[in-house]
Amino acid sequence: MSCATQLKLGQKLNEGKTKQIFELVDEPGHVLVQSKDQITAGNAVRKDQMEGKAAIANKTTSCVFKLLQDAGFKTAFVRQHSETAFVASRCEMIPIEWVCRRIATGSFLKRNPGVKEGYRFSPLKMEMFFKDDANNDPQWSEEQLLAAGFELAGLTIGRCEVDIMSKSTVAIFEVLEKAWATQDCTLVDMKIEFGVNVTTKEIVLADVIDNDSWRLWPAGDRSQQKDKQVYRDLKEVTPEAMQMVKRNFEWVAERVKLLLESQAKGRVVVLMGSTSDVAHCEKIRKACGSYGIPCHLRVTSAHKGPDETLRIKAEYEGDGVPTIFVAVAGRSNGLGPVMSGNTAYPVINCPPITPDWGAQDIWSSLRMPSGLGCSTVLSPEAAAQFAAQILGLNDHLVWARLRASMLNTWVSLKQADKKLQECSL
Repeated sequence: MSCATQLKLGQKLNEGKTKQIFELVDEPGHVLVQSKDQITAGNAVRKDQMEGKAAIANKTTSCVFKLLQDAGFKTAFVRQHSETAFVASRCEMIPIEWVCRRIATGSFLKRNPGVKEGYRFSPLKMEMFFKDDANNDPQWSEEQLLAAGFELAGLTIGRCEVDIMSKSTVAIFEVLEKAWATQDCTLVDMKIEFGVNVTTKEIVLADVIDNDSWRLWPAGDRSQQKDKQVYRDLKEVTPEAMQMVKRNFEWVAERVKLLLESQAKGRVVVLMGSTSDVAHCEKIRKACGSYGIPCHLRVTSAHKGPDETLRIKAEYEGDGVPTIFVAVAGRSNGLGPVMSGNTAYPVINCPPITPDWGAQDIWSSLRMPSGLGCSTVLSPEAAAQFAAQILGLNDHLVWARLRASMLNTWVSLKQADKKLQECSL
């Protein structure tokens, strides 16, 4: 990894309680985010030095942003540069903290007396807070945010932008919640910030996501909490207490790396009845690749060589890898029914429909003998998505890509509607 001194730093653009941001002379449009060894609580009413915190926070942030970026979320993160700093796209920050809650605790209970700690929000509870240290970051409504009319990097923050940030916050929380669940750890709540990329003019997830940003309860047990709340709760800051806080931060930084690893890597095996169907199958393989799923293409005919079909099937059984078979057969589809009748693994029919006999051929995929459970999906891309949804039940990385794809589709529609309305006006 590069040494921080190798970057030519320009002016300091901003300095907060836990980080500094520098312009990068040789990388227009990028900045260096340098973490500090300072830990604070209550808008810095309490603050202490914690040796090594900068490296711990930077490692945590870099891993979280890599996870989200690989899934398909738009972020400001570019790359980790050193132990204590990362490079990011330069953004004009929207002065709002977006808070997403799964479990009622902390300040929510103070502001909502009568709600019991541990109450589970379903759907997630969303809150916004205006970043204003002098007034203790007051809670804002959507109406206040819209009325503020912030204009950043040439983009006015209106209804479209507010909705995008709101939807994105929920999606990001859900992805991280599912990721932490693989470590038997409950993501209780989380705060994030967005900025406007000065180059692309897009709203992106920005700032940092580290152990200051969330509450984490291993096994869902608050008494085992590993986040900054432990520091907030200290009655007295002693060297021993600070060592305990540091150990908690290190625990999170080590486990957050595991979130980048698949827990149950699966695969899709596409069986085609003829090489004339290769183009159709390649679309399935390409779509599987977008979800990070390995896809194998094989040629076999259940009508002309059933023994070979079953031999190929056997190659993918018994090694413990979750597998989904996709049967691609035109005319009379024997592959799907034969596979479904001889394996406990999921089978998806994805016949290549032709304009001549397609309307008749499809019935060989739809009308199955009793006892067979294969589904039929005509679009190759949709067949890959269906396979991803099955594998995503036990693979949080595949699920994350699906969730990000859903969000990005929604955002595209939202932005298209905004552009059309502007043209109409």
